[in-house]
Amino acid sequence: MTYTPRVADLPLSDRPRERLMSQGAQSLTDAELIAILLGTGQGPGKLSAIGLGQYLLQQLSQHQRNPLIVLRDIHIAELTRIPGIGPAKATAIVAAIELGKRAFSSLPDAPTTIENPETAAALLAGQLMWQSQERFAVLLLDIKHRLLSTQIISIGSATETIAHPRDIFREVIRQGATRVIVAHNHPSGQVDPSPEDLSLTRQLLAGAKLLAIPLLDHLILGNGNFSSLRQTTTLWEECPQEES
Repeated sequence: MTYTPRVADLPLSDRPRERLMSQGAQSLTDAELIAILLGTGQGPGKLSAIGLGQYLLQQLSQHQRNPLIVLRDIHIAELTRIPGIGPAKATAIVAAIELGKRAFSSLPDAPTTIENPETAAALLAGQLMWQSQERFAVLLLDIKHRLLSTQIISIGSATETIAHPRDIFREVIRQGATRVIVAHNHPSGQVDPSPEDLSLTRQLLAGAKLLAIPLLDHLILGNGNFSSLRQTTTLWEECPQEES
């Protein structure tokens, strides 16, 4: 284990809490952010809080290349099996993760108008972002892009979901929507579209044009990230939508 000095022995400008206050949370490493939650160190070799944070991430990386993916859905019992992480430290970590999820998913209480992919992704985050199975959802909108409802169309396995265009447009027509955004999640956290995602989007664009119900976007969400196929592909140029 690499030696790390006690936080109290570090210059003030190098201490995680002080750096967070002066430079912002984005300037801290994952281990430093965890150190602030832990408060104190110990564990193997009497590590500092930063060292214990590094040790925690190393232990989690044995199960997943990105330890933050493991941390996202970890339970108290799993954390307390790691030397140096007791119930108090474990509950602080789990509480911080849950608060982050809720903050990411929150939207104002006012009627929601979907004018950009960021708003749509935030609206869907609670249902799609951190799910262990693929889910396919639709946002049903009126002509002014105001949200009518959100519907989960299908739930698949950890790697695959099935959504047929007829099921999607049946729900759109049933609820009288005049605009639609579709979305699904990738549990892996990789938000680049697969060939199947691109093929489905082409089918949906063709169906939307035939029904005169514009498809505004297809979003892929996962592990705190999202991508907009309208912004990252040329599919909408290939099949223009009438949105007036």
